[in-house]
Amino acid sequence: MNERETLTNYVYKIVATLVQNGVKNVVVSPGSRSTPLAYAFASTEALQMHRQVDERAAAFYALGLAKATGKPVVLLCTSGTAAANYYPAIIEAKYARVPLIVLTADRPHELREVGAPQTINQVRIYGENVKWSVEFPIPDDAPRTLPFIERHTVRAVNIAMTAPYGPVHLNIPFREPLLIDFQETLPKSTFASSYISELAPSKAAISELAQLINQTRTGLIIVGELPLGTDTTYLWDFIRKVQWPVMIESLSNLRTEVPEDCQLYAISTYDALMKNDRFKRNVAPQTVIRFGAQPVSKFLMQFIERAQPQSYVIIDEDPMYRDSTHVSTHFIQALIGQWLADMPIDNRLTEAPFAQFWKMADLLALDVIEKYADDAIDEGAMVQAMLENLPNEADLFVSSSMPIRDLDTFLTTSKKDLQVFANRGANGIDGVMSTALGFSKGRPQRQTYILIGDLAFLHDVNAFIATRYQPCDVTVVIMNNDGGGIFSYLPQASVEAHYEDLFGTPTALTFEQVATMYEFDYSKASNVEELVTALQQPKQSAVKIIEGFTNRADNVTEHRALWNRIQEVLNEWLDSL
Repeated sequence: MNERETLTNYVYKIVATLVQNGVKNVVVSPGSRSTPLAYAFASTEALQMHRQVDERAAAFYALGLAKATGKPVVLLCTSGTAAANYYPAIIEAKYARVPLIVLTADRPHELREVGAPQTINQVRIYGENVKWSVEFPIPDDAPRTLPFIERHTVRAVNIAMTAPYGPVHLNIPFREPLLIDFQETLPKSTFASSYISELAPSKAAISELAQLINQTRTGLIIVGELPLGTDTTYLWDFIRKVQWPVMIESLSNLRTEVPEDCQLYAISTYDALMKNDRFKRNVAPQTVIRFGAQPVSKFLMQFIERAQPQSYVIIDEDPMYRDSTHVSTHFIQALIGQWLADMPIDNRLTEAPFAQFWKMADLLALDVIEKYADDAIDEGAMVQAMLENLPNEADLFVSSSMPIRDLDTFLTTSKKDLQVFANRGANGIDGVMSTALGFSKGRPQRQTYILIGDLAFLHDVNAFIATRYQPCDVTVVIMNNDGGGIFSYLPQASVEAHYEDLFGTPTALTFEQVATMYEFDYSKASNVEELVTALQQPKQSAVKIIEGFTNRADNVTEHRALWNRIQEVLNEWLDSL
């Protein structure tokens, strides 16, 4: 067997194993050293190949695709700094628990650390930010080589898809020549099948949780961002049985399509309510149960930390469970499933007035929030108007910083089919556009909208290169307040010296020329009415950019006026009791 045949068999064995184990999408960043695998992926009809020449953007694109499908996505690049450019998205994938299979092509061992071009130390380059990292052998005719890489590829998929999901890394060295013979059919696998166990709690854990619930008079449920693919019907069944107030994080996707018989328990304004000390003194819980990630709201988590509940139960798929309050008392490793709906619960001790008290406060805050855009002209009013005018069966991808916080304020409980997503693993503002574009490709049956600030948009303008290689259908709403608006709410804003240079960071840039360069639709909006008009106008191209212009100082004034008005209404109500 000659070198070309050996290389061909090697790369198609990897591709065939990925396909057999459920991989359907691969994102390729073109380069020379990855040529053999790139050819094999491109020639395999069972795979959908996506292209993005900017490696940082490509990795976030793959992240979005995996987040949308809940399935592992393969990411391929050449040797050298290309692999390093994947790093930010891999970090996000780790902390957001998204399955990525990262393939980095490498130079052979004899070219490493000897001054050869485009060669860096790629072995375990991602350190502890991947669940598993392995280097494959150089392609050769040894009888164990193909069985080895086949089974290691199976292991890679299994590890990426075992709860908690996450990225894995395969470093694959190739010698020149790099050309292969294209094959119309994939080689047969010698590995039959692989099964991953479902993650359910032990009988002892279920028994203790049921006992805690049955002994609780005042309990709270917190639902953060949930694992990919979670069936929330089990969670609603559980909520119906316990009848406790539920703090619903915007990224949990429980705020929309709330069942009618669960409306009493669904609380969306908790962040505003937690700013009122009198209210907090009346709602300290005996027991708290949290599903999913910690919520965006810092005020809610501070409340839990200071309330020191007798029992704080965290249900998480990872034994390295998330709890920055350090007041948790119980941990159950599990995914949400049938066990939750089947749990024997006797809620006779539950105090119904506790849930009613929470709901009354929630309704009062909702009334103030719903009237916000009647007078306000700021960024928050634009976000509220956007949410009201999004169609049914839409997805909204939101940037970190102010957009996610405005969403948490203005996305109230409703029956609209609107689902919300964000990169909240590491909470960065980099790669948001690329993630959203990849996400839109994973859910083509739904309309995708993107809410992003001007700095986050600038971070990832190269995302749009992907639209030159595959069609992307999205509407982008940019809140351009000319800088880092979130810092206006932080203590740094109280120090005038160097504030604009270090935190405000105005650029005076607008983005109409970006739309022109890519031949996108573009509209600008200086007020709520213009934003609504732009949203309602039919698109002439697959991508539409709407740029909303706001003022940072006005944003702070209007937001604080909203919070103060909610406090006034709450205090009037508490005075009347």
